Amino acid sequence: SLPDLDLLHDPEDELLCANLMDVVQATLGRAPLGAKRCSRLLMPAQLLAQVRTELLRLACSEPCGLRGALLDLCVEHGKACHDVGHITVDPAVVPTFQLTLVLRLDSRLWPKIQGLFTSGPAFTPLKLSTGFRVIKKKLYSSEQLLIEEC
Repeated sequence: SLPDLDLLHDPEDELLCANLMDVVQATLGRAPLGAKRCSRLLMPAQLLAQVRTELLRLACSEPCGLRGALLDLCVEHGKACHDVGHITVDPAVVPTFQLTLVLRLDSRLWPKIQGLFTSGPAFTPLKLSTGFRVIKKKLYSSEQLLIEEC
């Protein structure tokens, strides 16, 4: 059976995760999605809550909790996946696991944003879909990757 998250609740990880979500939103706010284009990627409140819950769940079994995480942010559109940032959760801790958070653009926006991936200056706010994927890789073990689709 899955561990009860209430039993594994760590107030320090809760605070750290809240700060991490602020960093994630700031990173998405300046995401380069094309050669010369920037867009502010907006996380709906529902997506923010889901990602936060999932990151805490994935960190609860780690030796250093969320402090031992490296977080890679990617935005997927179509079959392409764009790297938008890398975050070391706590630079004072040797990372024990890597999380790749793959966010998706709201598919209803695709016709409106096709021009964003060509050159030329522009700035447009884009909303992310509430669907996402998290890939967890333990850095101290040879275990297979864990992929969570939400």
